[in-house]
Amino acid sequence: MKFISWNVNGLRACLKKGFMESFCQLGADVFCLQETKMQPDQAILDLPGYKQYWNSAEKKGYSGTAVFTRIEPLSVSYGLGIEEHDHEGRVITLEFPEFYFVTVYTPNSKRELERLAYRMEWEDAFRAYLLELDSKKPVIVCGDLNVAHTEIDLKNPKTNHHNAGFTDEERGKFTELLEAGFIDTFRTLYPERTGIYTWWSYLRKARDTNAGWRIDYFVTSKRLQDRIADATIHNEIFGSDHCPVGLELK
Repeated sequence: MKFISWNVNGLRACLKKGFMESFCQLGADVFCLQETKMQPDQAILDLPGYKQYWNSAEKKGYSGTAVFTRIEPLSVSYGLGIEEHDHEGRVITLEFPEFYFVTVYTPNSKRELERLAYRMEWEDAFRAYLLELDSKKPVIVCGDLNVAHTEIDLKNPKTNHHNAGFTDEERGKFTELLEAGFIDTFRTLYPERTGIYTWWSYLRKARDTNAGWRIDYFVTSKRLQDRIADATIHNEIFGSDHCPVGLELK
């Protein structure tokens, strides 16, 4: 099975920048989006053979996730089932016979870390949610997790230390997730690979100089490790300030 995850930073804008060509080129069995910034009726997506599932934020033009799948799930749920965390369209969970599949758009801590305290609450709630699923069957999690875990996951770690996405607190929560029985698939396969990123600021032409961050992930239950055929980062694909990331399972 082939999975793709992409923060499109506004799907309606991305549709004008080659989204459909990239979608067809990547040929995923399950294709996930974050930061759709739209309601499902605001654009018509003709995706023959795919079922579509959307979780849009209550606030128009903000956040939002979507999943397009060739394989019909046993069940689908939206959010974490926690009132305070379920207004921004950040989580979709699909149950398949052998695993749960979750796409997520993790809240950004924002400038001046004004939302860091909420982010910490979110992290604990999301980890508990994943562990509950994992107690039933293995879990695959993908999406924009809004954190560069280690110094090799961004171009300029020293100047970005304590900035949103590279605080000790956010990195620590990612470590807690891994210690709870999950693996970062890309880093598991490529532990020392550097210069491979998934997001570049639109400022200062960061993509031209590859001044990026790896903040988009496929994370799985550790017991799925032997089934991982590859973990990919498609930095050749444009259309957003993020690029798609992928996972292939045997």
